[in-house]
Amino acid sequence: MVLSISYSAPTAHVSCSTSSRNSTISSPSLLNFFKIPRFWPWQKLKIGPLSVSPMGFGTWAWGNQLLWGYQESMDIELQQIFNLAVENGINLFDTADSYGTGKLNGQSEKLLGKFIREFEGNKKVRDNIVIATKFAAYPWRLTPNQFVDACKSSIDRTQLESIGIGQLHWSTANYAPLQERALWDGLVAMYDKGLVRAVGVSNYGPKQLLKIHDYLKARGVPLCSAQVQFSLLSMGRDQMEVKDICDSLGIRVIAYSPLGLGMLTGKYSPSNLPSGPRGFLFQQILPGLEPLLDSLKEIARKRRKTISQVAINWCISKGTIPIPGVKTIEQAEDNLGAIGWQLSSDEMLQLEFAAGESPRQMVQNIFQTR
Repeated sequence: MVLSISYSAPTAHVSCSTSSRNSTISSPSLLNFFKIPRFWPWQKLKIGPLSVSPMGFGTWAWGNQLLWGYQESMDIELQQIFNLAVENGINLFDTADSYGTGKLNGQSEKLLGKFIREFEGNKKVRDNIVIATKFAAYPWRLTPNQFVDACKSSIDRTQLESIGIGQLHWSTANYAPLQERALWDGLVAMYDKGLVRAVGVSNYGPKQLLKIHDYLKARGVPLCSAQVQFSLLSMGRDQMEVKDICDSLGIRVIAYSPLGLGMLTGKYSPSNLPSGPRGFLFQQILPGLEPLLDSLKEIARKRRKTISQVAINWCISKGTIPIPGVKTIEQAEDNLGAIGWQLSSDEMLQLEFAAGESPRQMVQNIFQTR
């Protein structure tokens, strides 16, 4: 038997959209024998000086007991998820210093640092893992130095030499405009000190995004990424305006909640809601989602993909880097099937038309600014 594999790894450059195709080998035994990734993101994307996979994994659930039911007994499976992702070419992991509830605050960062240190695969692969963490704009972080200290604490928790992408988790412009400038200066300081390799923001609307871009640029700091809630359930005017601004300025858009907290997985219905706070939200939105879910199912059936994979691929095909959350091996394997192919323009239009027929969109983050 002759096994022929062709692989190339170009890098897509943005000055600070994606298409991806790859060879997929279906036999698990062959994959294990030759240690070949099942889904190989052949194309890396640039975020500032960093090369990242076309999809990352979000780790909001890693430590969050309230919303996601985290227990420390899950850590073994979370480490398996991390290893699976890295072995399949995923090198971007998004976290935050606020991820983890109560005494578990910062747990997500701690776990990522531990998993990196204990990764037994190729050292070069391990060294190329990019941690993107977000620093909360807590009301007691009033000075640039306090924000720099927050970054140092994240470095301590991960036990890394530096953070890949340091992000301001949200803007305080709506309620504490004076604090906002101090936080921006904190980003400049942590970049100048080499504590972060790239700088980004999260939950910034178009107006504030332009302001911080110009502010950082004047101080020699490139704004490399902007994280925003972006999915078929969250593609309103502000999201698309942020996307257009980022495209024009060479800022990479990172799409969080690409599955609408699970509403775009096809696993839930008005009679089958998740437990906890998500259940109330799903109850408000799911009854009107039939046109969109039907379109997702139709395309998934034709493509021999899952509904989740189609929804995530829509984000990739729009030129963003989605960061779906993962809690189980099953979810990780499913998410990996979103890369290595691309929706057609007709399929994109079909999904967007169906999304427009939905009477309600996702509730936006309360910290999202204009």
